[in-house]
Amino acid sequence: MRYDLILAGGTVFDGDGGEPVVADVAIAGGHVAAIGPNLPRAEAARVIDAAGKWVTPGFVDNHTHYDAELLAAPGLAESVRHGVTTVNVGSCSLGTVLSDPEDAADVFSRVEALPRPFVLETLKRHKTWSTPAGYAAAVDALPLGPNVACYLGHSDLRVATMGLGPATDAKVRPTAAQMKAMERHLEDALDAGFLGFSSMTNPWDKVGGDRFRSRRLPSTYATWGEYRRFHAILRRRDRILQSAPNITTKVNAVLFLAESASFGVRKPLKTTLITAADTKANPTLARTVTDGVHLWNRMFGANVRWQSVPMPFEVYADGVDLVVFEEFGAGEQALHLQQHLERAELFADPAYRARFKKEYARRFAPRVWHRDFHDAEIVGCPDASVVGRTVGAVADARGQHPVDTFLDLVIEHGTDLRWRTTIANHRDAPLERLVAHPSVHVGFADSGAHLRNMAFYNFPLHVLRMVKRSIERGAPLMTLGRAVHRVTGEQADWYGLDAGHLRVGDRADVAVIDPDGLDDSLDAYHEAPMPGVDGLMRMVRRNDRAVAATLIGGDVVYEAGRFVDGFGADAGHGRFLPAGERVAARHAAARTAAA
Repeated sequence: MRYDLILAGGTVFDGDGGEPVVADVAIAGGHVAAIGPNLPRAEAARVIDAAGKWVTPGFVDNHTHYDAELLAAPGLAESVRHGVTTVNVGSCSLGTVLSDPEDAADVFSRVEALPRPFVLETLKRHKTWSTPAGYAAAVDALPLGPNVACYLGHSDLRVATMGLGPATDAKVRPTAAQMKAMERHLEDALDAGFLGFSSMTNPWDKVGGDRFRSRRLPSTYATWGEYRRFHAILRRRDRILQSAPNITTKVNAVLFLAESASFGVRKPLKTTLITAADTKANPTLARTVTDGVHLWNRMFGANVRWQSVPMPFEVYADGVDLVVFEEFGAGEQALHLQQHLERAELFADPAYRARFKKEYARRFAPRVWHRDFHDAEIVGCPDASVVGRTVGAVADARGQHPVDTFLDLVIEHGTDLRWRTTIANHRDAPLERLVAHPSVHVGFADSGAHLRNMAFYNFPLHVLRMVKRSIERGAPLMTLGRAVHRVTGEQADWYGLDAGHLRVGDRADVAVIDPDGLDDSLDAYHEAPMPGVDGLMRMVRRNDRAVAATLIGGDVVYEAGRFVDGFGADAGHGRFLPAGERVAARHAAARTAAA
């Protein structure tokens, strides 16, 4: 047969932002072999009827924490079922590239709300590498579902070079020899095709485990002079810095902008920051930071992009197990304790309650959570009388302060008290503005992390639904071609990845979308077993009608709500994607062969 597969009669989007065309897409040898009307279907081993469907490049997830899960369950099914074919790992200074399993588990588990035993045992079982090149080779050899691209994390780098204790000690600075060693590791990672370097300057994220519990992430202890040494390498190599400003002071956001700018005399530093969001705590911040960065990019030759999730930022919590509690002292004090009895004793202390109330009521402190228990709905509790009510409403009925009610409920029920709130992106117009803004990359899904707190795995479908609905109501936010571009080619090109396009010669990473499935089912939460963790149910979304099929490397891996046999366990489909890989020659050869 001339072709392995033809996707027949679909509305084809190329990922470049142009208008779609109705055409057939032929695939051979893992690449797109031809696009056009009425291709010879008899010359294909299989034909899939895509009439009425959108045939798009596979989606790019720019911010995940799949670093441990991809070792235990490399299919990464929760992303693939939503049409995602490329994921970035190594975000926020974290990673499993250089540090040993115990250190990596301590650094990774608490900040990303992952069970430490799972991270530790996974790394002990699978970690055979000690260099960035070894990591890339090991990932490439896994039976991957999607393609994987990676940053080298600063916390991972610091711990491997300095040790976890010194790397989280404010009095300790890396020696000259240690700095040179870290720079060599970064150069080695870029040689191996890593996207770039990720760091963290926000002090809320904490180390887990028992040895150095509640110290900040190692990257936050670095001086700006240390960061700049790595930035210089990234600028010279034209690779990417991924980081987060200090949300407490916000001052160092200016330093990130200055680092990125060319000022007409040097290369810009490609910088992607988390996060732009329309927060309830600060309704004007999103417009300020997005417009400000866009203007800075234009005036001073910078290249900065915010990451933003394109849906309401709704979070769930089991008791106090939610990262927003890290942003103030009383919450951090509670999360430092690991056992329910210890927490219950703390919560019963009148002095602790007074501190919690004071910080809860401090309206002008830096914050992400709006701190309003009247906006915290109880969705699960052994006491059925409180389910469906807000914590604040229960407090009002009891004649209590909301903090007292919340702490009483946690003392009584622990993690069996499940509640939710929306901390950002609750207003339609500001959210649409974020999705369309030129300084924003749509993403920041945190896929693979915060398993009991949120599930943004299907974020690209939310973009398509948002734009489709805007067109239907006669006020288009953008064209459908532009919407597909936002979650495919635009990001793949910016990150320097061989992904995100649907052209002759490209890798056949494809999503087949049923536009009729872009409905309210995208919003519905479900729970499913977490691969590799017995008894843990994680939040997911299961809107299987929206994605008719996902293809990776030319293979149909997901179709009609089912994965192919052996997915994620036998042969791999994706690969480790080196940043900056030159593909022009391969594209030319593939076009010649197709002709």
